[in-house]
Amino acid sequence: MATAMAATAAERAVLEEEFRWLLHDEVHAVLRQLQDILKEASLRFTLPGSGTEGPAKQENYILGSCGTDQVKGVLTLQGDALSQADVNLKMPRNNQLLHFAFREDKQWKLQQIQDARNHVSQALYLLTNRDESYQFRTGAEVLKLMDAVMLQLTRARNRLTTPATLTLPEIAASGLTRMFAPALPSDLLVNVYINLNKLCLTVYQLHALQPNSTKRVGRTASGSEPRAQGGMCDPLAQRCPGFLHRLPAALPAAQG
Repeated sequence: MATAMAATAAERAVLEEEFRWLLHDEVHAVLRQLQDILKEASLRFTLPGSGTEGPAKQENYILGSCGTDQVKGVLTLQGDALSQADVNLKMPRNNQLLHFAFREDKQWKLQQIQDARNHVSQALYLLTNRDESYQFRTGAEVLKLMDAVMLQLTRARNRLTTPATLTLPEIAASGLTRMFAPALPSDLLVNVYINLNKLCLTVYQLHALQPNSTKRVGRTASGSEPRAQGGMCDPLAQRCPGFLHRLPAALPAAQG
C-alpha cells in the first residue's frame, strides 16, 4: 500500500511539473506564434499614410454583369477608403445611359474595414499584455485570455462577412450619393459594402408604387477576387421599403 501511494505521489509530482512547464513555457510559445499571425493580419489593414512604407496601394475591382450590361464600372480601394468610383448604368425603363464618378476631392471610408482592423488590434493588444514576463497561474486564466482574443477575432470576421442592414433613409443620409460628379438623379441611391471577399455596389432606383402593388427587389453589382463565383445575398433587402426597383446584379468579376 505504501509503495502504491508513493508511486501515485510521484506521478502527481511529475504531472504538476509538466503543467507548470506548460503554463510557463509552452503557452508563451503558442501566444508568440499567434501574435506573429495577428501582426501579419494587421499589416493588411494598413491605412494610407499610417506607416513608413508610403501610401497603401490601390486595388481596382471591376464590376461585372450577369448576362446584361446594365451595371458596369470600376471601384478603387485604397486602405480603408474607396478612393475612386467610375460607374456606367443603363436604366431599365428607358435604356438611358448614365455615367458617374467620384469627385476628385472625395473618398469614402468603409466602416467595415476600420471596425475589423480595430478588433484585430484589440486582440493583439490583449496578447502583448501577457508577454513572457507574465506568469500564468492556472489553466482557467489561459482560457479566459483566449476567449477574449477569439471574441475580438470573431467580431472582426463578422464585420467583413455580415454587412450592416440599412434602410433606404439610412442610405440616403449616409452622404455617399452626394459624392459623385455629375450629381446622381434624385431617384437614385447607391451603397457600397463588403460581403465576404466581394466589394459590392448597390444601386436603387426609387419610384412610387401604386396601391396593392408588390415590392420589387433585384440584386447587386459586385467586384471580387478572380476565383470568386456566384451571386450573393444582399442584407439590405431585409428592410427595404416597398418603393424601389433595384438594377440587375453583376456576377463577381476580376480584381484589377
